[in-house]
Amino acid sequence: MNKRFVLVVVLLAAFSTSVLADDSAVRKTLSKIIPGQIPDLVEESAYKGLFEVVYGSDIFYLSADGRFLFQGDMVDLTTQDNLTEARRTQGRHQLMQTVALDSKIRFIPANGKPTYVVDVFTDVDCFYCQKLHHEMEDYLREGIEIRYLAFPRAGVGSHAYEKIVSVWCAEDQLGEMTLAKNKQQPARRECDNPVQEHMALARKIGVSGTPALVFEDGALMPGYVPAAQLKKILDEKAAK
Repeated sequence: MNKRFVLVVVLLAAFSTSVLADDSAVRKTLSKIIPGQIPDLVEESAYKGLFEVVYGSDIFYLSADGRFLFQGDMVDLTTQDNLTEARRTQGRHQLMQTVALDSKIRFIPANGKPTYVVDVFTDVDCFYCQKLHHEMEDYLREGIEIRYLAFPRAGVGSHAYEKIVSVWCAEDQLGEMTLAKNKQQPARRECDNPVQEHMALARKIGVSGTPALVFEDGALMPGYVPAAQLKKILDEKAAK
């Protein structure tokens, strides 16, 4: 075989490999389709030639040349692992770490030593948020600390928004939360509060309804879950 031909083939192979590992075309495309925003991560995915792009908990894929965009979950059929959801969970975890602990309303087990902590995005007017709250003692007995974040679904300026702001501005936040979840009207209050910050965070991590439960690892579980069932889920996660 011609030595020059062999050399050309080797050089082309090396060039192709370097192109696949180069994210410059991907970043150039991102600067055009999402101007002014810097991705949290751009790296080659488990599928060669396809780059994973991460903005918080939003994830999509771009071909190495920046031409083709893919949306949806990537699943490894050998291991049955959802690689996209794993990355999404990681992104949620990082975003949840940005929230100040004292901006949440915390219901803590009597011994002060919870086995698990669950963040719950809540709306005082939603039926299943009220149901979860009415069963608060069950969660606490199971060793689960509930940390509320505000997500009034009707939006800023709504009656639900005003009520939840009043709860967060109360001196007795726990008592006022219980009062509001019992369909009573809390006294109108205003103060510097984290409600809009919580709402913005909820949208970033993919919350669309309430209640929405976020586990310590960043996994998101929408909807009401009874205390015993939630404890079982958390035990199973901890055992993995």
